[in-house]
Formats: sequence, structure tokens, C-alpha cells
Amino acid sequence: MWNVLRGNNMLLPLLLFSCLASAATASVSYDHKAIIINGQKRILISGSIHYPRSTPEMWPDLIQKAKDGGLDVIQTYVFWNGHEPSPGKYYFEDRYDLVKFIKLVHQAGLYVNLRIGPYVCAEWNFGGFPVWLKYVPGIAFRTDNEPFKAAMQKFTEKIVSMMKAEQLFQSQGGPIILSQIENEFGPVEWEIGAPGKAYTKWAAQMAVGLNTGVPWIMCKQEDAPDPVIDTCNGFYCENFTPNKNYKPKMWTEVWTGWYTEFGGAVPTRPAEDLAFSIARFIQKGGSFVNYYMYHGGTNFGRTAGGPFMATSYDYDAPLDEYGLPREPKWGHLRDLHKAIKSSESALVSAEPSVTSLGNSQEAHVFQSKSGCAAFLANYDTKSSAKVSFGNGQYELPPWSISILPDCKTAVYNTARLGSQSSQMKMTPVKSALPWQSFIEESASSDDSDTTTLDGLWEQIYVTRDTTDYLWYMTDITISPDEGFIKRGESPLLTIYSAGHALHVFINGQLSGTVYGALENPKLTFSQNVKLRSGINKLALLSISVGLPNVGLHFETWNAGVLGPVTLKGLNSGTWDMSRWKWTYKIGLKGEALGLHTVSGSSSVEWAEGPSMAQKQPLTWYKATFNAPPGNGPLALDMSSMGKGQIWINGQSIGRHWPAYTARGNCGNCYYAGTYDDKKCRTHCGEPSQRWYHVPRSWLTPSGNLLVVFEEWGGDPTKISLVERRTSSVCADIFEGQPTLTNSQKLASGKLNRPKAHLWCPPGQVISDIKFASYGLPQGTCGSFQEGSCHAHKSYDAPKRNCIGKQSCSVTVAPEVFGGDPCPGSTKKLSVEAVCS
Repeated sequence: MWNVLRGNNMLLPLLLFSCLASAATASVSYDHKAIIINGQKRILISGSIHYPRSTPEMWPDLIQKAKDGGLDVIQTYVFWNGHEPSPGKYYFEDRYDLVKFIKLVHQAGLYVNLRIGPYVCAEWNFGGFPVWLKYVPGIAFRTDNEPFKAAMQKFTEKIVSMMKAEQLFQSQGGPIILSQIENEFGPVEWEIGAPGKAYTKWAAQMAVGLNTGVPWIMCKQEDAPDPVIDTCNGFYCENFTPNKNYKPKMWTEVWTGWYTEFGGAVPTRPAEDLAFSIARFIQKGGSFVNYYMYHGGTNFGRTAGGPFMATSYDYDAPLDEYGLPREPKWGHLRDLHKAIKSSESALVSAEPSVTSLGNSQEAHVFQSKSGCAAFLANYDTKSSAKVSFGNGQYELPPWSISILPDCKTAVYNTARLGSQSSQMKMTPVKSALPWQSFIEESASSDDSDTTTLDGLWEQIYVTRDTTDYLWYMTDITISPDEGFIKRGESPLLTIYSAGHALHVFINGQLSGTVYGALENPKLTFSQNVKLRSGINKLALLSISVGLPNVGLHFETWNAGVLGPVTLKGLNSGTWDMSRWKWTYKIGLKGEALGLHTVSGSSSVEWAEGPSMAQKQPLTWYKATFNAPPGNGPLALDMSSMGKGQIWINGQSIGRHWPAYTARGNCGNCYYAGTYDDKKCRTHCGEPSQRWYHVPRSWLTPSGNLLVVFEEWGGDPTKISLVERRTSSVCADIFEGQPTLTNSQKLASGKLNRPKAHLWCPPGQVISDIKFASYGLPQGTCGSFQEGSCHAHKSYDAPKRNCIGKQSCSVTVAPEVFGGDPCPGSTKKLSVEAVCS
């Protein structure tokens, strides 16, 4: 602990956290090995669940599944822009009820790591900062700037005081064992130099001075001042070491996958590699790991940042966007956590000794008075290895680590999936909805709610991000003597915009659309346009797709049409219209009327039947439907639409953009080898996001109002409401595979005979065995194939044990399948069962 420190560094942590000594029954401290809770050193497994990215009705189930998955801690950011939408006006209700969320975590018996920030990044709009902060006089974000520090401190104090008032810090008997100030500031500090260093020191002192009674952390902050703990974020963190040798080795963001962007392929991360990265961190002395994300959820409304972040924030997390376990990832990590926990006493008591077992193999051994634990690693990405350790021999697959909680029995290997896999399907439950339409006409400078100004104005300055939409309008007067009219030609209109998307209307007709991308949100419209003699109405609908959430001083970044705007091909040459008078209109007519609400939608006449608008841009559509029976997760299949927004009963589902299909390379995914976000991508050539989560709690039994605003001209008649269901479940188990089922087996030093466990979700049963092979089968769940060795009675036991049941198991042994089909080979059972 801190009182064992030597030299000049001893007194500072003691003084700053001396309050912990008086908290005899509830205290949190640390030493170089681990976080210490009430005197006990702990290996802590944590997972990120962001309360606004799900609904309060989902929270208890998400938290329980996290606990069932072996988690000790729930980690969440605090979202400033959700809690203080305008200065001094606070909101802590519904999805932003932070206290309720933390209390639910506490009721489940789990701890909380509260990442106050208040900068969060998180692919969240404006990185979590409220937009009004951008317009505080003299402000500069995240540096030694007095206006920013004053606002940041005020909000941080607001959150800490709330937590104290509700007795939520562990020092008060609550669940919060850690708090975070700032977030991944180290790279920014490096760029801005001395003002950044001063800001880091100030932020740490400010946080510690709030006397929460629990340690503070700073992630990706190598110079985190004492007693703040610096922590690691990344796909791998085994080589990370904290900046002082008396601080524990902590990993606050284990990236379980990666975010989805509109226009990008969807990243996934193999469960085997994720487990390998965790085991590798623990074997090198790590004691705290947090999955980012454990449940990613949904960017409801306009909360997605980036820009160009998708509405889905699934993140390939162990719990998918809808809150269902993603198998085999969820189960494989649960088993990993069991193996780590069974080694905990040795891990927190001893320093690892490292022994080479081969060219790419080594053993990390934790030997203490309380026990012995060993991690046997094979770093080779292609070949298995048989290694000798102690009195035994162990087979290590490529890129894997075996865990031996007693230094004898391998109970878990990161590359051997002992848990089942699942194939999910989206089953239509409502289609052919009774659609009606209302056309959002191009704005006019004659509208009453417009403003005329000289020149081009930045979009967010004008809208304050209250809407995605801003109209820029001006008149182009063409003389009948212009040569292009006589020649029957069209002049070239060129528009430079800071992004993110743009629709160009000439005399009320759509002339073209352009849009940017995450890597370059800026855009250029340049094409010949039809102009007539006299006055022509030019209307530009500039569209934001989320504000930036990361980057050096991103508060200075711009959006909207900033020009130049030019017209080429005129008698007098090229006109630069950038300094002309432009008329501005914030938002859409349908937004002002509240067409997404029940009361607002009744304020206009909607067309239906043959009169309904078909594939027309800037069109509102609405339909009503009754909620389908059951409690399975629901989504909208929007594959027939272009771009726009969706509402259910007035609640914003978020932005849809299925027409932005995924770029990039998608191919086979091999788990072994260093992972990055460009590896193991899917959905190339398809919509980056096709399905949009509809929370069950947002529905009523009948008369639900679905409203879609479509910018491009999609076909709403093909929208369907779907339910996410399990279509089949798979097991892929090697004979002799390590398992950890009970302490008696572990103590005996004997391996259990492995079993393939299969189970369908509640309400479904196993109706058929789609595939079964004991021998050397190939492929993965959903695409298994028989290999060169196959037991002809492979189907008998699975059919006998499983059909008609919700769950079953099959022992993986030769006699179960009529004998050994290929003696001398290491065999496995692959089986896929249909859930109905």
C-alpha cells in the first residue's frame, strides 16, 4: 500500500488520501499490485455500459448479464451535453438518470468506475461537451484556459456533489470505487506543450481536492500527477507500465471491436484474440481490465459524433446492441474471468517469474504462500506447440495462452472456444405498413422565419446544433443576353463546403447531392446547372452528421457552406457569390411543426394511397402499427431508404443512412496475429447500417406512430419491423479441451471430459440438428463442413440428447460417436442446432 513507499514520494499519497484511513468499513486504496477494497487486493474485471445508449428499462438486464459474465465493475462516462443542455439547466431523467443507473449497479452487487471527464470522446456528439460551451467568450477547450477550467470544474463539482449526496462513493458505502478526470489527454498535451502540462496538473489537483475518498485515474496520461493513477487504452496493453512503481497496472479500455461509421465496413474482433490480449495483460502483472464496450448500445437521437458515426454503437461487444449475449464472445470471456478469478490469490500476492518454453513460448508463474498460478503462452501465429512445464505436457494452439490456476491443471485456453456460438436472424414481424406522406418543400427566402445576412455563415454558429439542417438561399439573376442561354448550355456551379452533406436546389428542383466521409468531411459540389432568364432561386440544404468528438481544439472546426460559391460560364466570366446576401433558415418545416409527434403530425394533410409521394426527396412518411407480441428486441429494416431520421412515438431512433454503403476490404478473418480496426471487417458493398434498434419500452400495445424523414427519396413501402432472434446455436469443442467446472476437479489435477453445451433462448427449443461431426470438421458456426475424418454416428447423440429441449449437452469422447474415426489425431465435435 501507500505506507510502504520510500523516499520523497511517500507522503503525498498518504496526505491526499488520508481520509481513507478513517473509513474502516469502506475504503479504496492501491499498491503496485492492485486496487485494494476494504483491505483486500482485487483482480477487477470491468465493462463499459453507457447509460444514455440504452433505456432505463434495459439497464437491469444489461447489468445482470454483465454480472453473469463475470464482471466486478461497470464503467461509464458522464455525458455533460446530455446533463447540461443549456448553461445552468440540468437534466438527469430518463436515459440520463445517472443516479438510478449507479444504484441499479449497486443493487446487483457490482462496483462503478465513474469516468466524469467531462470530456468523453466516445464517438459522442462534440465529445460530450455542450455546444453552448463553444461560445463562452475567450474559451479554448482542454488547455490552460480560465473560462474552460471554470466551466469544467463547475460541472465536475456538480457530479461529485450529486454522488456524495446519494452516498454513492465506496468511502460512503456506495459502489463507486474509482473516478476518472479528463480522458486520453496525453496525446493532446504532447501537441500543445506547456499549456497542456499545466492543465493536466490543474485537473488532477482539482479532482483530488474534491475529497471523494476513492482514487482518481487518468487514461493515456503518462505524466498523471500523484496520487492519480495513469492507465492504458488500446487493443493491447501488456507492455504498459504506470508512471510510478507503486501504482497498479490498469487497462481502462480493452477495445472489444471498433465503432461503425456510415460508409465504412463494420469491424469485428475475434473472441480468441480478445481473450488472448487480456490473459497476456494479466500474466504481466495487470490487475484491472475494462472492456470498451461491454454493451455498446445505440446513438439515439443526434448523439452520434464523429462526424459520420452510425446510429448503431454495437462495437462488436460481448452484449450486442440489443442487449443479447454475443456468442461465443460473451461466454468465452465469462470462462476467462472464471479462470483468472481462480488464480486471484496468487496474482495479487506474487511477482511473475518468466521462463522460456521454446522459441515463441514462455511461462509466467505466480508463486506465493497463498498458492501458485501459471500462464503458458504461445506467441506463434501459425503453429501449435507442445511444451513441458512442471511435471506435465501441454498443447498450446497458435496465438494462445493457457491458464493453470494451480500450476498443474490447464482449465482454460484463449484459442479454444468452450462456449457455444450463435447465429442471429432478423425476422419480419410487421411489413406493408399503412404509409402516408408529406412533402417538405425547398425553403424560400420569403418564409417568415428566415434571416438575411451578408456572406456565408458557419452552420453551427447559426443553428447552435439544434438541428442537422440549415438552408442557405440566394437569387441568381440571369440576363437574356447571356451566351449560355443562346447556346442552350448550362453554367458550372461550384460550391465548397466544410461538410458534411449538401443538397442543391435550383428553382425548387433537386440538382444534385454531395457528402463527405469520416476521414474528410469537407465536400465540393461542381456540376452544370440549368438556369433560366430572369431570377433563379438557389437553395442549399447543408446537413451536419454529428459534430467532431476528437482532435486538437476541435471546437474551432467548422461545418456548413463556407465557400467559395462560384458560377462559371457567364459573359462577364466567373461570378463569386460568396459575399452576396444570403438568406438563412434553420431547420425544416416539418421539424418546426413537430411532424414526428402525434399532435404535430395531425397539423398537416398527409397523402396516402395512389397520391402518396414515391421516391421523392425531402419527404416525411408516417405509419401506425400495433406492437408485436413477445419481448424480443425489435429493429427497423431501413435498407430501402436513403438518408434521414426516424422517430417512434416522438422518440428519436437516430439518423438512418443505408444508402451510404460500406467501403473497404472484407475477407476471411483469422484470429491469430496482431489485431487492428482494419482487420476482420464485414458488410463491404452493403449498408454500413441496415437495422435500427426500436426499444420495446418506447412502444404501446397499439397505435404506435412511426415517422421517417427521407432526404434522398427512398421507398418506405419496403420498411419492415423485425425481431432479433437466434436461428441456430453451435458448439465447437476439442476432446481434452480445458474446462473449469468446480474446485474439486481442479484440486484433483484431472481434466473433466469436455461437453458440448447447447441452449436456445427462452421461448425457443432445439428443433433440428443441422450439422454434427466428430473428427476433423472444418469451418465455423453457420458454415461447418465435414473434414477428412468423420464419425458416422456423429448425429446420433446430439439428436437424442437435444431435439425438443431448450438446452442439452453432449460429451466429447470417441465412445459417444461409435468409436475413434482417426486414432492418433486430436479430434473435436462441431455441431449446429436449429432454434425454433
